[in-house]
Amino acid sequence: MSLAMRDPDSLHRFLFERYPIRGHLVRLDASWRALLERRDYPPAIRDTLGEAVAASALLAATLKFDGTLSLQLQGQGPLYLLVAQCTNDLAVRGVARYREAVDSRDLSVLSGKGQLSVTVEGQDLPQRYQGVVPLAGPRLAECLQAYFDQSEQLPTRLWLHAEEAGAYGMLLQRLPVSAMEQGNGAPSPRTPPSPEEIDDAWRRVQLLGDTLKPEELATLSERTILRRLFPEDDVRLFEPAPVFFRCRCSRERVINMLRALGSDDLRALLAERGKVEVRCDFCNRAYEFDAVDVEHFLSPQATSGSERRH
Repeated sequence: MSLAMRDPDSLHRFLFERYPIRGHLVRLDASWRALLERRDYPPAIRDTLGEAVAASALLAATLKFDGTLSLQLQGQGPLYLLVAQCTNDLAVRGVARYREAVDSRDLSVLSGKGQLSVTVEGQDLPQRYQGVVPLAGPRLAECLQAYFDQSEQLPTRLWLHAEEAGAYGMLLQRLPVSAMEQGNGAPSPRTPPSPEEIDDAWRRVQLLGDTLKPEELATLSERTILRRLFPEDDVRLFEPAPVFFRCRCSRERVINMLRALGSDDLRALLAERGKVEVRCDFCNRAYEFDAVDVEHFLSPQATSGSERRH
């Protein structure tokens, strides 16, 4: 299948008709390049961020929530902070902070044996969820596999690849048998498979997933990938959902943050620099405020008006 038939900036869901196994394929093209705009990351850090952004989209797509899923890596190594986020409607953003360029793509080396976490926040969730992901392998996909293996969540595998042109990923997830009976995202075959058949199928599809080459993930169409990997299975591929870059920064949010600093600190900063500049970590957009701006949003009228709006 030609490259022209690929669906750029999209997430495809698919189901195995006979088994309680589902999957997702994600491609970030223009959205990835928009995320990198005005950034000049070294290749190893750029690709690690790309894999994290692709993973955040794959994981967010498995949840029913109204909010944001975040992957965060923190440590004392060359890459001391990495954040990748995806919302329930597949809006992505991400940022990496580093001290020096390194060639290694090993997360433990990059972060200085740092900490990786998954956080889910949403208005419909009773409380924020955060899970710590052990750095059980050199790459993010291996760490996430170990995390799902050790937790009580659904068994999950990911395959990730990122480069300057795009970020890509595939997820496979084993659902409980009850999902087939209740119709919760899994098909209901006329003759349900036995537990042994499901175990064998889950092992088999993982082994087949391991044969997927990074260049195939980046260049082949979704339908071609599924046909190549699972020729003996009846796999249902759904229509794609768009993935896009979106930063949630705004001038009003920056003003509220500056108000929280306090008038004395802001005026001292103005006296020192002549202006206050805040640059968004995610989109690199700069917000500038001169003395007139600062005095305006610090005025009692502006503050009370802001409080009424929020």
